[in-house]
Amino acid sequence: MRRRALITGITGQDGSYLAEHLLEQGYQVWGLIRGQANPRKSRVSRLVKDLSFVDGDLLDQGSLISAVDMVQPDEVYNLGAISFVPLSWQQAELTTEVNGMGVLRMLEAIRLVCGLDKSRAGGNDTIRFYQASSSEMFGMVAETPQRETTIFHPRSPYGVAKTYGHFITKNYRESFGMYGVSGILFNHESPRRGAEFVTRKISLAVAQIKLGLQKELRLGNLDAVRDWGFAGDYVRAMHLMLQQEEPTDYVIGTGRMHSVRDAVRIAFEAVDLDWRDYVVIDPELVRPAEVETLCADASRAKLELGWTPNVDFTELMNMMVESDLREVTRTNQIEELLPAGGW
Repeated sequence: MRRRALITGITGQDGSYLAEHLLEQGYQVWGLIRGQANPRKSRVSRLVKDLSFVDGDLLDQGSLISAVDMVQPDEVYNLGAISFVPLSWQQAELTTEVNGMGVLRMLEAIRLVCGLDKSRAGGNDTIRFYQASSSEMFGMVAETPQRETTIFHPRSPYGVAKTYGHFITKNYRESFGMYGVSGILFNHESPRRGAEFVTRKISLAVAQIKLGLQKELRLGNLDAVRDWGFAGDYVRAMHLMLQQEEPTDYVIGTGRMHSVRDAVRIAFEAVDLDWRDYVVIDPELVRPAEVETLCADASRAKLELGWTPNVDFTELMNMMVESDLREVTRTNQIEELLPAGGW
């Protein structure tokens, strides 16, 4: 019988890559979608015929219980979240409800469907659970590089909510014997990244500047440093975590740091332009509390999961610029064919 996986956030960057990966592994893949969401107009549009969908909302406990009970998954990947860190200051309460309490609600749904209670703690792994934790939990870092034992000091409502989700997953693992793990993933990007994220903002702007559709790129702190990898590599690690005999949390990253300035330079070099002619520093884009340096020590994942990233940072930025050049060109050609005022 085909194994079943339920993915929250399936229409997002990570969800789409994970769905592809699990389908390749022979899984029957279900996506949790809210209300009138149309997966045919999302990142998984080309996969729709191979996927199944179930209604549910991380803000609604009852809907999650119904979804888990209906799908009867072997594995649940909780990728649904408000993922843009700057937005978490503007919508701190909503971010906490989705990124923090949403994890609790999903864990409760699994616990209730599996019939787990304290008297049965220590063995039931009927449904295995993956929680998307984040390097933003480290925040004001206590050591570099960061590993599974590094203490957390989050610097945003996003990071705080993710920290709650991380610890409540560990709590359910220890209290109810649930197979629950958290992947502490460092920044991972791709051509499917939302345009609000800095790497995609850069690659999209570079494409538009190269094609004469934009004059400048406004950015905040160019000196912020991150450990950036390719999302397609990181979903492999998610899957591997749920295949281990014992549930364990893992840090996932490349172990190499790059600044926003590096990302800008590489992206503009990909189209033979000098970034200094186009980039404008905008103080309004600097975070209230910046996370300056994040770098992963993924030694445990490499040793125990056999996981290593395949795409390096330069390849990643070039991939994103090339994708946006194709997309902007296609879109602009379509717009040129539209009559004045649209159809």
